[in-house]
Formats: sequence, structure tokens, C-alpha cells
Amino acid sequence: MKLFADYHVHTDFSDDSNYPMEAVVEDAIQMGMDEICFTDHVDYGIKCDWDSGPGIPYRDGKLLANVDYPLYAETIRQFQYIYGSRITIRMGMEFGMQTHTIPQYETLFKRYAFDFIILSVHEVDDKEFWTQEFQKGRTQKEYNERYYLELYELVKTYKNYSVLGHLDLITRYDPNGIYPFEKVRPLITEILKIVIQDGKGIEVNTSSRRYGLKDLTPSRDILKLYRELGGTILTIGSDSHEKKHLGAYITDTKRELLSLEFHRYCTFHKMEPCYHLISKDLE
Repeated sequence: MKLFADYHVHTDFSDDSNYPMEAVVEDAIQMGMDEICFTDHVDYGIKCDWDSGPGIPYRDGKLLANVDYPLYAETIRQFQYIYGSRITIRMGMEFGMQTHTIPQYETLFKRYAFDFIILSVHEVDDKEFWTQEFQKGRTQKEYNERYYLELYELVKTYKNYSVLGHLDLITRYDPNGIYPFEKVRPLITEILKIVIQDGKGIEVNTSSRRYGLKDLTPSRDILKLYRELGGTILTIGSDSHEKKHLGAYITDTKRELLSLEFHRYCTFHKMEPCYHLISKDLE
């Protein structure tokens, strides 16, 4: 049976999206999608919880707040009931982690019955990549190595996740171009060894196409290394924040993975991976 699933989807529960959750579900059904996993943002360190009160910071007139967790969980439950005969809906989150925020994520994870968690690093030392605040004052070598070191420390310590999100995200925001893979291969190898040993995986994030990157995210070099080390758990997600992103380039990505000698990808249920044959989806 063919499967069309998107495992990295943001809605207006994320502070960087205005895409209503019900509209996402209806659009996914119209596109012929079989399964969708909501993965709205939580970024402790630079954002406050939705109920933190008047101390929540603003950027460009908009609150920098994490997901309204109770409403998020209840809304997903409602849509699972309403639309369950037409599409499978899973509850996930994207944890934008830093080592100093681990205790907050440990607490959050225990509160809800998640199907799937993406562990991402969007900032280090509370300094974001996309604003160039993190890169400022550092050489290309320094900010690349510091990024992967943060990820290494996270996977050594934190275990309540499913996959690493857009593993080489720093590449997207590198003003100096692509940093040579061989220079960070040793660090990435150690990260992937821990990921594999812990029974976790990595995602292939199809947003590389809309950002105009020449490589996949993570890169083909990282994907090859992951396979060589014995990694098998892969998810595919669009990282959508609006309708035109939803489900984008997922079929193309499956073809790319097959060419890299990956034969299966995963969806998740109650934090457990479910494997699917790529060749079946491409028939």
C-alpha cells in the first residue's frame, strides 16, 4: 500500500506560522495525504510558555511564545475524531533544544502522550542562527564546530526524542558558504553513533528545495555516513509553515533516498517507528 505522509508540519500554534490547524488537515486530505504529524515549535531559552504572563517578549510586534500545550493536545484529539476516517493524524512537537534547557523539555515530555518528537537546534547560548547573532564574532570553523558540539552534548544527555531535525541546519544560515564536510565529519560521526545506539533516527527535511540549497538537508554526505554506520530510521517532512509548503518534494526525496541505498523510511506512533518501503510508494 502506498503512503503519502508529512512528518514536519507547523500551524498557527507555532509563532512563525498563520496556517490554521484545521485548514492544514483539510488541505492534506485534498492532496491525497494518508498521514500527517503536527510538530509545532517549542524553543525554551529564547521563548516563553504561552501562559507565562506579561513577561513574554515580542519581535516585530508578535509574541515569542511556545505552543499552548493543553489547547494543542485537545485540538489534535478533536481532529483525530472528526477526520480519523480520512487521514491519520499524529501529535508531535519540534523541540528546539539547548543543553541548558534540557530540564524544561524533560518536564514537558512527561505531560503529554506524544507520537513523535523532533530534536532540533535553532540557537546556541540563546543566540539564533537565522539572525546571524550566533555567527557574529566567530569564524566559520568556530560556529560550525560549536553547533555540532551542542548537538553532541544534547544526544548524549537527552533521550526522549524520535529523530534529529534538519541535522546540518547551520548550513542554511552560513554567510560564508558550505563548510567542508570532512572538517566536521568526526563530530557528526560521534553524534550519529549515539543516535543509532539509542534507537533514534534523523529526518530528511525537504525545505532544502524551497531555500534553494544545492544539497539535501541533511547533506548527502551525512546521509551516506548515517547508512554506513548502520542507521535505518528516517522520516521525511516538509517543515511547512503555509499551504504551498505542505507535502512539497516528498516524492522527489524518496527517489533521492533510494538512490542513496535507503530502502525504507518511517512514520511514528506512540514514539515507536513504523517502517515503509520506499519502492512501494514509487510504483
